[in-house]
Amino acid sequence: MVALVQDYKTSPSSGAGYAGALVTVFIWATWIVATRHSSGTPLGTVDLGLIRYGVPALVLSPVWLRTGLIPRNVPPLLLAVMVCGAGALFFQITTFAIHSTPASAVGVLLGGSMPLAAALIGMVVFGERPDLSRSLGLAAIVGGLAILLTRAIAGQDITWISFVFLPLGALLWAGYTHAFRRSGLSALEGGALIAVWSFIIHAGLALVFGTTLASVPLAEIGLQFLSQGVLSGLAAMLAYGIAVRALGGSQAAAFSALTPVLAAFGGAIFLDEAVGVWEITAAVMTGLGVALSTGVLSHRLKG
Repeated sequence: MVALVQDYKTSPSSGAGYAGALVTVFIWATWIVATRHSSGTPLGTVDLGLIRYGVPALVLSPVWLRTGLIPRNVPPLLLAVMVCGAGALFFQITTFAIHSTPASAVGVLLGGSMPLAAALIGMVVFGERPDLSRSLGLAAIVGGLAILLTRAIAGQDITWISFVFLPLGALLWAGYTHAFRRSGLSALEGGALIAVWSFIIHAGLALVFGTTLASVPLAEIGLQFLSQGVLSGLAAMLAYGIAVRALGGSQAAAFSALTPVLAAFGGAIFLDEAVGVWEITAAVMTGLGVALSTGVLSHRLKG
């Protein structure tokens, strides 16, 4: 854990980056399962948001109190992209969709779409051009998504909400990744600012729409406190920040190749969701596509 709290000025090692990426992807898979589970409880998306961002906002309060809510050296627009991309807007959109989407499909439509969205932003905004390996990877991701679309059209329980909101969430996260990379903030600073601003936004939503936290059993609150607050809101945000700083956005994103497969098996084991040959095929195809699209496999072969 010491490696996961290094400041960006000390240039985190590649070992710390790999550790951060692995921690992140396992937490993401757990978050998908826990959020899917919450659809059967009285907890709403605002309640979950208060838990997810309240914990890291409190724990990291010394950090955001030191930097201020709007740091002088960070353009407000860049900060807004970070907060939207990994904070309140991202959370509300994806949680709404996850509540009506099987975990295996979430892994593909969200985890698989993230590097695709990041590549598109890189090409359109920053003029990046993918090589053959990355192009094949992007094609494999599209193939995995096409399998799910075919299953949805055939009458499976995947609605248009899943195909619209989860890729939109992936686009927001990709925007956050590019913005954070250029912000000059450390993982602690970025995580703290995203958490406090997202908590403020959710507190405002709770004042308008109300909250059911007081009526939810303590056991369920405890589960979401651990999954949403401690793991997803705090540990994963810091770990992903370390991974991006140490490895770069593309290599850090490569580890999300594990998310579709982990989410599929997690849904089958913990939520008793039916996972067939086509769902596993889509998850594996997307996972391999992510690894190719980020260029990690071609980099290893050259080495």
